[in-house]
Amino acid sequence: MEYMLEKLDHPENKLNAVHVGGTNGKGSTVAYLRSVLMEAGYEVGTFTSPYIEQFNERISLNGKPISDNEITHLVNVIKPLADELEETEFGPPTEFEIITAMSIYYFAVMNPVDFSIMEVGLGGRYDSTNVIEPLVSVITNVGLDHTQILGSTLKQIAYEKAGIIKRNTPVFTAVKDVNALHVLQAEATEQQAELFQINKDFFVKDIISTEHAENFTFTSGSTTMENLEINLLGHHQTENASGAIATLFWLKDNRKVNLDEAIIRSGLIKAYWPGRMEILHTEPVILIDGAHNPEGLRALSAALDNRYLGKNIKVIFAALKDKDLTEMFSVFNNMNVELHVTQFDFPRAASAEELKAMSGNHVIKAHVEWRALIKEQINSMQSNEVLVITGSLYFISLVRPFLLKKLKNDII
Repeated sequence: MEYMLEKLDHPENKLNAVHVGGTNGKGSTVAYLRSVLMEAGYEVGTFTSPYIEQFNERISLNGKPISDNEITHLVNVIKPLADELEETEFGPPTEFEIITAMSIYYFAVMNPVDFSIMEVGLGGRYDSTNVIEPLVSVITNVGLDHTQILGSTLKQIAYEKAGIIKRNTPVFTAVKDVNALHVLQAEATEQQAELFQINKDFFVKDIISTEHAENFTFTSGSTTMENLEINLLGHHQTENASGAIATLFWLKDNRKVNLDEAIIRSGLIKAYWPGRMEILHTEPVILIDGAHNPEGLRALSAALDNRYLGKNIKVIFAALKDKDLTEMFSVFNNMNVELHVTQFDFPRAASAEELKAMSGNHVIKAHVEWRALIKEQINSMQSNEVLVITGSLYFISLVRPFLLKKLKNDII
């Protein structure tokens, strides 16, 4: 990354960046930050992964994916550097490193923005986005994911996440696990970075779930904002939103942005992130959620209990082989749902039979063809049933356009 950025005359130094890391909730936090900053009149670039509908989403300007022509231009800028690198001791850059370099160049040079919000791809300490020097960092939470790379304990994973903490740069976190917090606190102390924690420096309370929203109160110091509303569902989303609000208040207090309470309220309501507890049909309820690790699945389970208690819930699940599937099925086996496992065309995807074998649950039904399974479930749905399609975000990226097209053409 440093090699490529040096060749590009260090565009990373021109960014007003917010760096967002964590196990779950990164994309939602990016969405809240972006929406409020846009509401305040700023031009905002976001770098996220993976995409849900089209590759271009990964580099977005004011919430809209950049064009194919812009992607082509960026490739023409970065490819010569990638070719050069292949001949050096470093070897060729990865796809993610190339895309990261493209996003930095786009936000700094090709289409300079007021703020760029950069989402960590994997871990943090050695992630390709960690070349930036942000105004502020956010670590949403720490859970067991990518354990084969980041470590098998929360402390080990927290160490990698804490790697985005920069010297004298504030960091906001919704991490609550004591062991993980100790790691973040130690890193923040070493970097002389002020650490702001949920349930210590900022708080969420009075959470009320309505049919299509979450309402809550945010407090921090002398600031209280009551009856805030977000359209991303699940109590965990109020924590993601509160981290974003606390970050925005810091930017405001340090004269990096101009915004007020009305802008924050309006921006939060408009925040949108596809594939996260997204209801695609209401009667009967059909929703998709990219719960691709145990932490995400626990959040989904809590949200379903909170919203659809007493309903007959059917779940369709597909996942990658390198996830902690044993722990995920442990969560599933404690949920009162009818579970169907399936597979999709992706190099690291587990087959339906592999998933069934890992589940240890002989009642689970395995299906090879996910499209046929979804059609069959939708066509037989009753009014008291809820259909949930979840698992890998790569799976959700295939399911979402398929479902939207089917729901548009069919009458349930």
